[in-house]
Amino acid sequence: MKELLVRSVSGLVLCTVILACILISPYTCAALLLFIVAVGTYEMSKLLQMNSIVGICMGEAFSLCFYGLAALVALEVIGQRWLLLELPLLMLFFVSALFSAKHDAKHVLTYLFASLTFLSLPSALMLFMYRKDLFGTMAGPWLIVLVFCLLWSNDIFAYLTGKLIGKHKLFPRVSPGKTIEGSLGGLMFTIIAVAIFCHYVEWLPIPAAVGMAAIAVIFGTLGDLSESMLKRQAGVKDSGKMIPGHGGILDRFDSIMFSVPFIFVYLLLL
Repeated sequence: MKELLVRSVSGLVLCTVILACILISPYTCAALLLFIVAVGTYEMSKLLQMNSIVGICMGEAFSLCFYGLAALVALEVIGQRWLLLELPLLMLFFVSALFSAKHDAKHVLTYLFASLTFLSLPSALMLFMYRKDLFGTMAGPWLIVLVFCLLWSNDIFAYLTGKLIGKHKLFPRVSPGKTIEGSLGGLMFTIIAVAIFCHYVEWLPIPAAVGMAAIAVIFGTLGDLSESMLKRQAGVKDSGKMIPGHGGILDRFDSIMFSVPFIFVYLLLL
């Protein structure tokens, strides 16, 4: 009971902070995402057993530079042409492997690539969701809030459905607790919830919202499984201990980060 109380209170505080940062301004959202990228990259280094101080610092530098540059473009502080600097930055991956005395090139490159694709890139893409030149009337803080709510809805309903009727394991090799029934329940109830929501708003048609919900749930689940795979290989239960009752940053943001690039492309193609 105490663990459930701690988990509930910390979850409520976390949701409040996230929603406040998103709704106050793009800059507070950018600051929140900067924190997530920094801490998440450190947690990623532990999951991938990158114990070299030099390696960890290089990973942090790459992640923060990649995110920071894209964030400044998204916030229109600098022009879009500055995104071209991301290309030579990526090539420096190989240079960083030269300075790793304890790990081979494959290990270093995996850590850097995982940090960028799992944290920096999705975080930057979220900031671009504020841009009306990209998303028209959909653009703004409520679009980002909707993405979070879709994943939170899926987590809640998948857990409840799995507890009630879950029998068949979804991916027992990686996550023994997830069931096929729970995943389908999360998907179904999330689609119903977003359809009801979009019945009362005009900026997102119901068919588009249903597609967005399906993409969020499917790829969010894959993101959760991917992080579970890394934790299992590292022999740990949680990626960190920052959020009481929930674990680390990666534990709470894995599904969000993994699904955002797919949602972003989907919405642009609309």
